[in-house]
Amino acid sequence: MSAGQLLRRSIRGQARHIALGAVLAAAHQAGEVMVPVLIGVVIDRAVATGNSWQLWAWLAVLGVVFAALSTSFRLSARSAERANEQAAHVLRVSVTERVLHPRGGADTGRLSGALVTLATSDAQRVGSVNGALVWGIAALLGITTGAVALLRVSVPLGLLVLLGTPPLLFLAHLIGRPLERRSDVEQDRAAHASGIAADLVAGLRVLKGIGAEAVAVSRYRATSRDSLAATLRAARAQAWNNGAIVTLTGVFIAAVALVGGRLAAEGDISIGGLVAAVGLALFLLTPFETFAWVNGEFAQGRASAARIATVLAAPHTAADGTDTPRVPVEGGVRFRSVQHAALRDLHLDVAPGEFLGVVAADPLAASALLDCLGRDVDPYSGTVELDGRALSELDPAGVRTAILVAAHDADLFEGSVLDNVRGAGSVDAALGASLADEVAGALPQGLDTVVTERGRSLSGGQRQRVALARALAADPPVLVVHDPTTAVDTVTEARIAAGVRELRRGRTTILVTTSPALLAVTDRVVVLHDGTVTAEGTHPDLVRDHPGYRAAVLA
Repeated sequence: MSAGQLLRRSIRGQARHIALGAVLAAAHQAGEVMVPVLIGVVIDRAVATGNSWQLWAWLAVLGVVFAALSTSFRLSARSAERANEQAAHVLRVSVTERVLHPRGGADTGRLSGALVTLATSDAQRVGSVNGALVWGIAALLGITTGAVALLRVSVPLGLLVLLGTPPLLFLAHLIGRPLERRSDVEQDRAAHASGIAADLVAGLRVLKGIGAEAVAVSRYRATSRDSLAATLRAARAQAWNNGAIVTLTGVFIAAVALVGGRLAAEGDISIGGLVAAVGLALFLLTPFETFAWVNGEFAQGRASAARIATVLAAPHTAADGTDTPRVPVEGGVRFRSVQHAALRDLHLDVAPGEFLGVVAADPLAASALLDCLGRDVDPYSGTVELDGRALSELDPAGVRTAILVAAHDADLFEGSVLDNVRGAGSVDAALGASLADEVAGALPQGLDTVVTERGRSLSGGQRQRVALARALAADPPVLVVHDPTTAVDTVTEARIAAGVRELRRGRTTILVTTSPALLAVTDRVVVLHDGTVTAEGTHPDLVRDHPGYRAAVLA
């Protein structure tokens, strides 16, 4: 999808509000045109003749026109703003749905802060194009109506406006090109700075722990300076764009006024006609200034639309599947000759209901294993199966109802502890197995205690226990957990291991970890080295017989 296609789709979606707003705004512009014409009529028919009845009658007409002006402007502004906000809302939802799509791909190579900027600032800019279109249509109709009124006063004046407007609009379009380019760069740099800031805030405790605050601040300062420089360049382009268009329109309006003055001096139009002509010329300043604003809005909207379009059109990392998992899900998992990232010809069978430990000394191998199981990606070659059906043939959303992958760095959401844990299974059992009930007991309002974004108000160990409780409460047929207890003490870890083992009895569970406490409660442990299985057995047997296992687990 291109930027133009995205803009057209946005405009079509708000066509009713745009049309209503444009009609009302056009009525407002027509009323604005009538004001100088009526003033000219008052001068010719009432002031020049001294007819007081005519004066009061035409003043009453002017009062009615001003009342209509006020009403139509308010209603048109409301329609334009509704088109703005609804279009921006639709885009925000579209971006969010694409980012959260089960087949993934939208977040590849993009910082989370940059995606937030796309869904907020860029979406708002594209939405603003709809409101700008309302005022642009109204301005065009205002110029046309003003030209027709001038034709009635004087044919040369009307022709001057009608013939001079198209080249003026074309020049305005050319002048807006630099603004569009610089707005694109400005939004890109702002999104990057937002992403860096979000990452730094998320890792603030780690940065303080390793004493890297100065380096982080220096990095963000450089990024922020780049963003500031891009913003200033865009602001200069905006100022030049507005200034150039105002200058062009000022020269054009001055030409209209000069021609009108000459015609009045030669007696070709009356004094009332001259007043009307000058008033109409001054009125034309407003629609031309509106064109300058609309041109800037369209330039910025096109730049933001191009950025949003790249996300919406981002290729998926997992192919679409049409099949669904077997019902009920037994939980048998099999890797057949899987090649992906750090995985090399991986063969692995997990029996239904097995409590399996996986030791992967290489973090890349562990990540690749989790990605394949969660169907965030499809392997380069080979297949991953669930109950005999290849995951690549299953709908990704269906896969995730059967297989839940709880990542090591899983975040908590802003809300109460209970809101974070609620799932399909027993909340109390999940809280007890993960010892998250002890976390809640130490908090001021217990389970109703509100945690901040990403759970930053909790310690690392508390966050891990709540996140583990959330995974357990979901009660999936297959649960894959990666290093769920790295931030808790060994005694607590052993209690959690026993609780998880008991709660998941008879349900397929895969623990990707090097924790001896967790591995000790598994039915079987497999060791991954160089991306393939090099050893398997019970935890005690591997500790006794496998030096590499001892080094990875007991070191």
